[in-house]
Amino acid sequence: MARSGAKRTAGQGPSTGSEETRRALVAATIEALREEGFSGTSAREIARRAGCNQGLVFYHFGTVTNLLLAALDEVSSLRLTRYQAAVDEANDLGELVQTAQSVFEEDLDAGYISVLAEMIAGASSTPGLGAEVASRVAPWRIFAADAMRDTLADTPFAQLIPAEELAHGIVALYLGLEMLAHLDGDRGGALALFEWPACSVLSAPARPPRRNDESSDQPGEEPHQLGAP
Repeated sequence: MARSGAKRTAGQGPSTGSEETRRALVAATIEALREEGFSGTSAREIARRAGCNQGLVFYHFGTVTNLLLAALDEVSSLRLTRYQAAVDEANDLGELVQTAQSVFEEDLDAGYISVLAEMIAGASSTPGLGAEVASRVAPWRIFAADAMRDTLADTPFAQLIPAEELAHGIVALYLGLEMLAHLDGDRGGALALFEWPACSVLSAPARPPRRNDESSDQPGEEPHQLGAP
């Protein structure tokens, strides 16, 4: 990512005002991508939302593309932190499914997936952008692989498929579901997947096996003994 063209003395950090401007520009870019799409997120539009001169876009980031990537980095960092915290609280595969549904809905409600969807759309018309966006998806595959490896470690599923391959499929499915929900405005189909019988079984709390005498005896009766009348 290009750096600011301004010269700085070695060891001298950026001023508070400079950092505030950079944060305002990044926040404005995220907002513009969600509401205006990739084609509508111009330097002029970003500066208008940030309340500053559009020349500051180029002063701080060099190009609009660099600022767009900074916005994607910000969203990705925020969501990865949230996902990690949620996964850390999951104790088994069932809770992991419930966590996935919860953060999925958060993403849709806040419009986070819109930023990635618009960046992917813009990659088709912006040379070099596709590779940059893809490199920012890679950490999510690593995160998913680690989560699946930890969750499935003591289950029979651990040996069925490599965690890395499973993670690739999960990330692709997850992003695809969010993008479709973003495009058509209907999240019902995506959320229905979390209600599949397989997911329901995984999400159900574990129950101790019932003893035969619990299923056959009436309350208050002594259990029948084998061979008893």
